[in-house]
Amino acid sequence: MDLIALGTIALDNVKTASGARRDLLGGSAAHFAMGARLFTKVHLVGIIGRDFPDAHIRFLKKKGVDLTSVVTHQGKSFRWEGEYQQGDYNNAITLATELGVLLDYAPRVAAHQRKIPNLFLANIDPDVQTRLLQLMGRPRLIGLDSMNLWINHKKPSLLRLMKRVNLFVANDGEARSLTGEHNLIRAAKALRRLGPGLIVVKKGEHGVLFYCDRFMFSFPAYPVEEVIDPTGAGDTFAGGLMGYLSRVKRLNEKELKQAVLHATTVASFNVEGFGMSKTSTLTLARVRGRMKQLLEFMKP
Repeated sequence: MDLIALGTIALDNVKTASGARRDLLGGSAAHFAMGARLFTKVHLVGIIGRDFPDAHIRFLKKKGVDLTSVVTHQGKSFRWEGEYQQGDYNNAITLATELGVLLDYAPRVAAHQRKIPNLFLANIDPDVQTRLLQLMGRPRLIGLDSMNLWINHKKPSLLRLMKRVNLFVANDGEARSLTGEHNLIRAAKALRRLGPGLIVVKKGEHGVLFYCDRFMFSFPAYPVEEVIDPTGAGDTFAGGLMGYLSRVKRLNEKELKQAVLHATTVASFNVEGFGMSKTSTLTLARVRGRMKQLLEFMKP
């Protein structure tokens, strides 16, 4: 079934030990789409400025992403500039952020998209996420992502929104910050008490933890030999996760494990190149081939 996602569509300047790139297509929604498109039809909701390159728009459309509810507004597009220090690819150093058209953004969604059954609220202001949720019908599955900026500055809005979603995705730092729990199992349980029935805690190169009332499991990350650029890896993971879950009939333990394994594998490709250079060429066959290797690594 189709999947609709709200988030940022950005222009990124990134510097790592492997080099630097400017005006890369980035943002939570765009990276999410690269992961989710492997499994289902993806519709994006977002905003760009008049300066946004036509080449990036053509690229997204070529990848099958529906941009009906992406609006173009006078002003500059959202821009992010960051750097990763060698040896620490889990933490980006933000050098500059230009909100541009995001400052007064109120999401709009086409009438025919309001009944799409699967919704993901990728990282953006929780008040904007709530506005989109109010425009939708009654989705069968609602996923949510956030970041420390919103946890620190808009926590009440985020907590209200969490009561209305089914799935919450956070990295380990965000989980600890939001709950005050250092132990990740306790943090996951605390996140569950805030509303969402399904909790996914990303641990970067150390894998992922899943928790719900019925069961819990943890998987390692795929061992990547050389990390080039981790920007968007978490959003790509979320896209793979929601994309897979959008096509299953039941959210049982077997399917949830498969969803996390697929998402982990898709995200491992993201870090091997700048921007979307690796995820944009991915096929489901390549993902499943690498996933078999991951399962081999996990055998005793």
